[in-house]
Amino acid sequence: MTTLPIGIAPLSHLGVIRAEGADAAKFLHGQLTQDFALLGQDQARLAAFCNAKGRMQASFIGFKSSPTEILLLCHRDLLAPTLKRLSMFVMRAKAKLTDATADFALYGLVGEGIAPAQPAWTLASAGDATTIALYPADGQARALWIAPAQTPPPAGPALSPELWLWSEVRSGVATVSQPIFEALVPQMLNYESVGGVNFKKGCYPGQEVVARSQFRGTLKRRAAIGHADLAMLPGQEIFHSSDAEQPCGVVVQAAAAPEGGWDAIVSLQLAAMQDGSLHLGAADGAALSLLPLPYELLADI
Repeated sequence: MTTLPIGIAPLSHLGVIRAEGADAAKFLHGQLTQDFALLGQDQARLAAFCNAKGRMQASFIGFKSSPTEILLLCHRDLLAPTLKRLSMFVMRAKAKLTDATADFALYGLVGEGIAPAQPAWTLASAGDATTIALYPADGQARALWIAPAQTPPPAGPALSPELWLWSEVRSGVATVSQPIFEALVPQMLNYESVGGVNFKKGCYPGQEVVARSQFRGTLKRRAAIGHADLAMLPGQEIFHSSDAEQPCGVVVQAAAAPEGGWDAIVSLQLAAMQDGSLHLGAADGAALSLLPLPYELLADI
């Protein structure tokens, strides 16, 4: 088994939305699945932005860069439409949302001595730079590093963006991108188990659907990690050997594995994870094998 190398990778696939103003935290609290009203300066939040049916339109890692400013990191291919949708709901709130991607440098950190070995979503600041601890991958600590543009990255060996993307898959925590736009509710990506949903906060778009899925025990799909010999792409359908007509899941996020083949975060019907076999694109397509999740799932309520 390949050990994830230690190093630092540039993250060009992510962008930054800046929410600033006296009501920035209150506004985001009413739009996203996590609690931003009580967000501390030493915390980050994983959160989803859902439509009225509870389907995820985007996901964020958000943190306060000042008492009146919150930065949201999201997949770059969804930044512009997400910024437009969120801005429609600002109304009279004292908050302004802008694309701040060009204002910041983003790097991924992997390994002891480079990434902090702290609980996920813990935030630390040093000068103008902020480090956010992420879920580990194969036992290796991981973090996001963000600082004003032109700030030199922290010292350490270079890590390829491809290996960083593989570490994202191996962590089991998915980032929503265009191919799965409005395809899944948060629990279908295990977000309630990795700190992405707060069931005690007030309303947000899709909140009733998300809560009902959790508290009525109606979850029928979950995220898993899979491996295939062939390349996989986000949005690619997955079929079970017993049903050639209807897909049982979808590839959410995929990356080449260093030892060959591809690993992916997939969202699957629970029944499809039992007997039979899984295949890409068709019931007789390339085989997909499931790997253990690196974290425990919260029990359905």
